[in-house]
Amino acid sequence: MNAALARFLAVDYGRKRIGFAISDPLGMIASPAGFITRREGKRAPITKILARAQELEARGFIFGLPLDGEGLETDWTAEIRAVGVEIAKRTGLPVRFLDERFTTAAALRTLKEMGESTRGRKGDVDALAATILLQQALNVQD
Repeated sequence: MNAALARFLAVDYGRKRIGFAISDPLGMIASPAGFITRREGKRAPITKILARAQELEARGFIFGLPLDGEGLETDWTAEIRAVGVEIAKRTGLPVRFLDERFTTAAALRTLKEMGESTRGRKGDVDALAATILLQQALNVQD
């Protein structure tokens, strides 16, 4: 059991959509928790993220960091870190950042293996990517 991660909300922060996943109260199992759409170039929808976190009774956040192919941070990574820092400041809850490379590819592969089409389901893919990210965090015991 990883109580330190109980009820964490994973955030797959994209330019067009933000996918969510939530862990069970014991911090063992990650489940998809929907997504919100956002308009590229607009301010970060922090109030919407906080509303979702409150609905799901989240006790902390895991943000996926989109590192480049060499594992280095980019301008986009810096923007996501800034959103995480703002959320930590507003809520007082812990915010952790994890390398999210390959989570979307893994989500697409999973849907394909299940025989599911991804057409018109980009939000579901983002929520599944957040679930994969969160499950990876839950599997790593502190």
